[in-house]
Amino acid sequence: MKKKAVVALGHRALGTTLPEQKVAVKNTAKAIADLIEKGYQIVITHSNAPQVGMIHMAMNEFGKHHDDYTAAPMSVCSAMSQGYIGYDLQNSIRQELLNRGIFRTVSTILTQVIVDPYDEAFYTPTKVLGRYMSEEDAMEERKKGNYVVEEPGKGFRRVVSAPNPVSIVEIDAVKALVDAGQIVIAAGGGGIPVLQQDHALKGASAVIEKDLAAGKLAEGIDADELIILTSVEKVAINRGKENEEHLGEITVEEAKKYMEEGHFGVYNMLPKFSASVEFIEKREGRQALITSFDKLSEGLEGKNGTIIK
Repeated sequence: MKKKAVVALGHRALGTTLPEQKVAVKNTAKAIADLIEKGYQIVITHSNAPQVGMIHMAMNEFGKHHDDYTAAPMSVCSAMSQGYIGYDLQNSIRQELLNRGIFRTVSTILTQVIVDPYDEAFYTPTKVLGRYMSEEDAMEERKKGNYVVEEPGKGFRRVVSAPNPVSIVEIDAVKALVDAGQIVIAAGGGGIPVLQQDHALKGASAVIEKDLAAGKLAEGIDADELIILTSVEKVAINRGKENEEHLGEITVEEAKKYMEEGHFGVYNMLPKFSASVEFIEKREGRQALITSFDKLSEGLEGKNGTIIK
């Protein structure tokens, strides 16, 4: 039996600018191809923070200077980022696989994720994104009902909500492709956040934490493993202190304890641990691996990374 896994790619696996992304995805494709050679069936998801911020800024600036155009909603910017990141990723993975004599279709699915309209996050936006604005531009954003924060000495930036993912709209399509032996890229950037209104799906002015969406994706395809690739080889507790400790293999109970003790940042390691714990607890025999993508092979052999069982 092949192992089924969701692989969540962090910022380092994609770069920031278009040229950086072109280079980064080639290295990332090698790590993904290694997994395929080991017999994994995989679904890939990825971050999009720099990319969606760039798109949001570009579309808003265009709208400001052209009377017939409006600013693009966050949901549209998220969809655009899924498209062009998926385009680079799928082509790089396809090329790497063909170079190794492996013939496998790689597909990107434009993925929507339903969020709860009453999620507390909508009342307390916390995700900063996009360009720095002048005070005048910030006032215009506030007039539209958007949240803005000031960073002293730098300017003002837009702040959006980060609600929890409830369900993935296209999960049946993802499952069908995976079961057919294809490699799937889905829920990029946490997915396009949408609100369900009867039969209609309405884009929400928000972003979804990609690691939490990765956990939902893993649960939806009944994966055996959740692999979160980030910038560190192992997760540390008591970071920066004399008693700093790097975590190897730990239990779910230990992971919960570290979360409760406040060892992890709200927008850094905490979502990774939350997603991992929730995923593992849904079925016996599952595990999660958190490591850097260049240490993935060692992590799969239990020689590196933080493994939660």
